Amino acid sequence: MVDSYNDAFDEGEKSKTQIKRELHALVDLGERLTTLKPDTLARLPLTDALRRALADASKHTAHIARKRHLSFIGKLMRDQDIEAIIALLDQLDASTRQYNERFHNLERWRDRLIGGTDEDLERFVNEYAEADRQQLRSLIRQAQHELARNKPPTASRKIFKYIRELDETQRGLR
Repeated sequence: MVDSYNDAFDEGEKSKTQIKRELHALVDLGERLTTLKPDTLARLPLTDALRRALADASKHTAHIARKRHLSFIGKLMRDQDIEAIIALLDQLDASTRQYNERFHNLERWRDRLIGGTDEDLERFVNEYAEADRQQLRSLIRQAQHELARNKPPTASRKIFKYIRELDETQRGLR
């Protein structure tokens, strides 16, 4: 009896505890999805049944009803592409490393464009093909003008917002 038990784990079968942990993780991920805005949910690769369940989640206000509905969402999560969902959520969640790296990269682009040359603008346009070169040039001139006169960095903020929108469009987040 003991030998067959050990043989089962040697072959890579999961224990009941491991299966329960994975199911609880799916419920937690489903609960996290219930807090997202509808436009963000629309970008995720979800089945129609899960989309309906997530839309219905706000209707369940009683504690036990909410808990039961979250368990149902967790059950529906088994059929989803979890890696794709987590990857997208990590890019949107400001507390993750991926989001911070992306944010800092965009800030570096903004600084290079404002303090750089036409070559930097060309590199940016090559990386982000949908960028409007004329609009960027205008914003860069305004930002340089503001910087030289110690004015608030309004144009610099506009450049960052524009760059972030381009990046989100390119990554499929918009």
